[in-house]
Amino acid sequence: MSAEKIISDWKKKLYKPLYWLEGEEDFYIDKVIDYAEHLILPEAEAAFNLTVFYGKDADWSAVVNACMRYPMFAEKQVVILKEAQQMRDIDKIEGYIDNPLASTIFVVSYKDKGLDKRTKLYKAIKKNGDVFNSEKIRDYKLPEWITEYIQSKSYSISSKAVMLLAEHIGNDLNRISNEVDKVIVNLGKRTNITEDDIENYVGVSKEYNVFELQDALSKKDLAKAINIIQYFEGNPKAAPIQMILPALYNYFSKLYAISGMSDKSEAAIKSLFYNNPFAAKQAIETSRIYNYNGIEQTLLLLHEYNLRSIGINDTGTSDASLLKEMVVKIIGY
Repeated sequence: MSAEKIISDWKKKLYKPLYWLEGEEDFYIDKVIDYAEHLILPEAEAAFNLTVFYGKDADWSAVVNACMRYPMFAEKQVVILKEAQQMRDIDKIEGYIDNPLASTIFVVSYKDKGLDKRTKLYKAIKKNGDVFNSEKIRDYKLPEWITEYIQSKSYSISSKAVMLLAEHIGNDLNRISNEVDKVIVNLGKRTNITEDDIENYVGVSKEYNVFELQDALSKKDLAKAINIIQYFEGNPKAAPIQMILPALYNYFSKLYAISGMSDKSEAAIKSLFYNNPFAAKQAIETSRIYNYNGIEQTLLLLHEYNLRSIGINDTGTSDASLLKEMVVKIIGY
């Protein structure tokens, strides 16, 4: 069961008495909860038939009593329990869930984790309702997710703009969606999002970012790499070292994987780079420039400087100095 399927069923007025939403990815849980709170019931019915609880403040008996009420002047009532993972004695609602009221739509958000599948509560939920597990999106799928999210709003986005968003924000889908919505508001009549839009409305420099530092290292362009690091030094929030090193390690790990592939054609490796032909071509060229030994030594250096950045074998060298020292060694291979 997916978030889209749940909402699709609700639009068709197909309801189950219980929806249990759990997992680490808040975006889809929030999406379902928002629909349940604002769109299942017409406004006139919601005044009498919508009840919202928050786990930290809710008492299990009050939640159960609300679920056992019958709707007023309507066929259904909606009871929502948000942040259920913070609720004390949540297992005590198992009695109601084992025999839920058909006229109540009970929607529960249980974030950050999932229930133990061996418990009576979980077995009752599976028997009488739907369970949706919202998993964190993998980093390698993030550009595809961004593109599809924007297309769902009838807009398009350039490949470079996608990478800027992905690398700057990471897999925080709520934040990405908020930033994309902010950009769209400022587009006017245009329907294509460019890297200039990301720079202007999200605050990511299109010239000084992790993606451009990676590009400089790919081409062994020391002057460009140092220039970007100096920008980071003056703008610490633009790209902290804890974001830079994992991104570079991820890139060179892919190059290392390519080194061991028998087929090193663009078609063969494109899937490693979100099916982006430009990124695949660049990776092939970078692999040629560095060769196997250079890539291996680069990975070792990235590991070494990651340790130094957290104080291991280092007495307090600044992040910018660490980065400059590291890129000089990498480009020297």
